[in-house]
Amino acid sequence: MNSNFLPVTKEEIISLGWDAPDFVFVTGDAYVDHPSFACAILSRVLESKGFKVAILPQPSVSSDADFKRFGKPRLGFLVSAGNIDSMVAHYTAAKKKRHDDAYSPGGKAGYRPDRATISYCNRIRQAYKDVPIIIGGIEASLRRFAHYDYWDDKVRRSVLFDSGADLLIYGMGERILTEVAVALNNGFDIKQLTYIDGTVYIADNLDGLTDYELCPSFKDVSTSKTAYAKSVKLQYTEHNPIKGKTIVQEHDGKYIVANKPAMPLSRTELDRVFALKFERKWHPMYDDMGGIPAIEEVQFSIISSRGCYGGCNFCALAFHQGRMVQSRSHKSIITEAEKFVWNPDFKGYIHDVGGPTANFRDPACDHQLEHGVCTSKQCMAPKLCPNMKVSHSDYLDLLRKLRKIKGVKKVFIRSGLRFDYIMADKNDEFFNELCEHHISGQLKVAPEHVCDEVLRLMGKPKNDVYNAFKDKFYKINEKIGKKQYLVPYLMSSHPGSTLRSAIKLALYLKKEGLNPQQVQDFYPTPGTISTCMYYTGLDPMTMKKVYVAKSPEEKRMQRALLQYKKPENAALVRKALVQAGREDLIGYGKECLIRPERKGVSSNVNTNNKRQGSFSKNKRGAQKSGGRAKGKRH
Repeated sequence: MNSNFLPVTKEEIISLGWDAPDFVFVTGDAYVDHPSFACAILSRVLESKGFKVAILPQPSVSSDADFKRFGKPRLGFLVSAGNIDSMVAHYTAAKKKRHDDAYSPGGKAGYRPDRATISYCNRIRQAYKDVPIIIGGIEASLRRFAHYDYWDDKVRRSVLFDSGADLLIYGMGERILTEVAVALNNGFDIKQLTYIDGTVYIADNLDGLTDYELCPSFKDVSTSKTAYAKSVKLQYTEHNPIKGKTIVQEHDGKYIVANKPAMPLSRTELDRVFALKFERKWHPMYDDMGGIPAIEEVQFSIISSRGCYGGCNFCALAFHQGRMVQSRSHKSIITEAEKFVWNPDFKGYIHDVGGPTANFRDPACDHQLEHGVCTSKQCMAPKLCPNMKVSHSDYLDLLRKLRKIKGVKKVFIRSGLRFDYIMADKNDEFFNELCEHHISGQLKVAPEHVCDEVLRLMGKPKNDVYNAFKDKFYKINEKIGKKQYLVPYLMSSHPGSTLRSAIKLALYLKKEGLNPQQVQDFYPTPGTISTCMYYTGLDPMTMKKVYVAKSPEEKRMQRALLQYKKPENAALVRKALVQAGREDLIGYGKECLIRPERKGVSSNVNTNNKRQGSFSKNKRGAQKSGGRAKGKRH
């Protein structure tokens, strides 16, 4: 056994002198002992509290044999589908099967089942009828209530019912799981653990329950889209660890009881988590299988913060990590960076220092510290709240310290940066040093669209904010003598986007000389406000109707318009323009997107600007490409 890793076989359990593990941690990811992987963090936290944890990565569900590998755990099974919802990991937005999986050996798909949380729990229950099962991770967290499921195209019950688990932990689980583990170790029955913040359980009745909000029932939300929209609004409104209430939702005579979110970890607690002894690499059993690709980008990256008050409606983070930002101390982060230097694989480049949003280090305002997040408005959309405290001084000071570490050549920022937050900062010091020191030629940012109505429904700032940022970015780079370029992330078919919206975005791309090689179709993942819009045709926050592109053909047309230069998109682009009444954009003129179809001649895009190839050049001579890594928006 490699004693630095937690045990993964029965033989290793025996060599450690254990009769049985306290917990078996079942995960849909390969075993990577790195703080970017939830399994690693939670198992190390439990280990630090004196619990014995065995890891069961990607077990086969063809039988219950793998789940009996360690024998019956003393306290229970912990089950997670992994860092990404298993259905998102397996299928594209077009519901096509993926052939790769960055969290599996060799990057190959097929090591985890669809709906992994349910599949794993069902096999555990087959193996051991009475063992406690606790589920968590993003798949369970975002499916804790009755939810619209894109792949089934229907509303499914809470995952607690379909999995047969005893308890669900949602959000970031260190404190919650520790409290559960201690209670079980002290002799509490799993059914008695109804009082812990950040957990969800099933109740036969509501006797003794006070101060709760009743959410529309499973029957109501599965038959009424208005009820579904109201349920989503309530779930977001009460997602407040300070003043949120317990939410109850009836499921066919039983009740899902979701306690209010747990308080985020303090800075001291977060530092303590990241000070645990991680190997920061995959388990050696994967060496001959090609390793685990997901670690490549994060091995020499640093998680500096959690939570996000950015409020993007298509992002699940607000409903998982929450909108209250927590950050690690400079000392904790610098200590982690200094350890990189002694790693023989470190070449001097820290790939990233950030979190869900890299330039958020503190709560949005003083109000959040006392009352939690606002229930009636967002921090940054449609514009920044006047109460927001805008400053990059702490983050900039941190980056300067990291740059001074002997052996560190460059410190890059590759996680999300909110450009509207940068523009709101009256001090340009951070913007200047960002361009000078922290970009590797291209800076990826997420304007997502150019139509203000679509941006409003996305929870994003107006397009003129991005344009102002873009202009300032290039002015700064011109001043410092660097040729660095923006790579915009773009999304097609988000609720509210019509063909005319997509055409407007295509014309913007043409004007700017951008030729995105990848475009993200809107992906209706569980638990987001945008997914609610997609399913119901309603904005749950206003109950106003929203246009939704649902037909596969229209979604293909919207995507094709954003990549109008690709020859294989010609027919779809032409059809979209005709359908939208924009035949004026079919022709040979300067503003045209595509040439007319001619019999016997392969049509192509308008090439008056002579920008061909896989990349196009903008007016500043920049090579441009678009796109976003798979799973980035999840």
